[in-house]
Amino acid sequence: MNAPKKLIPTPAPTALNVRTQSRVLEINFDDGKEFSLPFELLRVYSPSAEVRGHGIGQETLQTGKREIAMTGLEPVGNYAVKPLFSDGHESGIFSWDYLYWLGDNQGSLWLDYMERLHAAGHPEDSGRDFTAQIKSGGSCGSKH
Repeated sequence: MNAPKKLIPTPAPTALNVRTQSRVLEINFDDGKEFSLPFELLRVYSPSAEVRGHGIGQETLQTGKREIAMTGLEPVGNYAVKPLFSDGHESGIFSWDYLYWLGDNQGSLWLDYMERLHAAGHPEDSGRDFTAQIKSGGSCGSKH
């Protein structure tokens, strides 16, 4: 899934915290929205060519990321961060726009990821419960 282009500027981040025990990146924006983004979600939706490919239909399903850890988080100018993951992946640059989009769409992204894992024969490969997500409709992870 690609983040849509917006004409309205994305709110700016006001706080960013890496929670290694719970494996989430917490991010607050100046419009009042707060998101708790699991490391697994960030890794499987990395905006890198390794994950997204170089065009539509070239995406690579990421498996085995259930226990992924973040070993570092580097700033990229004033517009993004680059997470360093325990599997050696460090080529994804996450802009503030993209992180906001991930937070806003977290529920549908999890469901899409779990459906793709299930279809590929890896239903137990996520830290999320596929059955619970379908019954509840997912969780957006937003703290509005």
